[in-house]
Amino acid sequence: MNERRILVVAHAGRVDTVAAARRVIDALRGAGVRPVLAADDHAELTAVDAFFADVDVLNASADQASLELAIVLGGDGTILRAAELVRDSGAPVLGINMGHVGFLAEIDRDDMDDAMRRVIARDYEVEERLALSVRVKDASGEVVFETWALNEATVEKASRERMIEVVLEIDGRPLSSFGCDGMVISTPTGSTAYNFSAGGPVIWPTVEAIAVVPLSAHALFAKPLVVSPEAAVAIEMLERTDGSGILWCDGRRSHDLPPGARVVVRRSSRPVRLARLHPTAFTNRLVRKFQLPVEGWRGQERRSDA
Repeated sequence: MNERRILVVAHAGRVDTVAAARRVIDALRGAGVRPVLAADDHAELTAVDAFFADVDVLNASADQASLELAIVLGGDGTILRAAELVRDSGAPVLGINMGHVGFLAEIDRDDMDDAMRRVIARDYEVEERLALSVRVKDASGEVVFETWALNEATVEKASRERMIEVVLEIDGRPLSSFGCDGMVISTPTGSTAYNFSAGGPVIWPTVEAIAVVPLSAHALFAKPLVVSPEAAVAIEMLERTDGSGILWCDGRRSHDLPPGARVVVRRSSRPVRLARLHPTAFTNRLVRKFQLPVEGWRGQERRSDA
């Protein structure tokens, strides 16, 4: 039987996260599973605590293909980083919330010991989330940059004082042109992130769709749109625009967009895989994360009225 390897993603900036990483690594080693750290995490954690010095390093002593799972200690930003680290392997990601308000983490740190028992026993389900494939083309139509996103791809103005002029295109047909601060193209997973802050719709993760939300658009018809997951969404920087733009994907990967550049976003052929220990209704997740008022709800006897 091949040796089991599990990636542990944690940064050294918080004392409680370092302590949690030690607990996770001890639990894995106690069960005969080899823990692995990303190179940056390994260097930072080892600088804080020599305990981490002999842990395997991803892409040095352990490659992506050998990973069974990634355990993430942190909030949504750390989970997005982990998804990037295991993108080529397809390993599922399990998030343990270390006190942040996030939607991607599966459990809170108080449940960590039970989570480790479940992980070691391979007692978890895998949920696939729609991801985006993102391409940038120059004015001649040549692809000059390719990447992906789990939450969103955003086209934003690069200069604070200047808006950008764009054309929005859906499935090869122009829909509208206008000046704006930017455009957010979001997955259902990202609908509670930048899309939410920009006034876009909250989309249940089980719904396969892509949201398109203008940012501070100077146009009458510049409303949030929800399109088919198979749609091709294109944002073109008009040549007449005074300002340049920048593409951001999940706030982690970026590319400059001069006038004439074109960003094409489609559904990726590879979803992101999340490990789930306690599948929970998304409604409950919304209520808990946003602390929504639900007083007065009469309970299950009303369910037939829905």
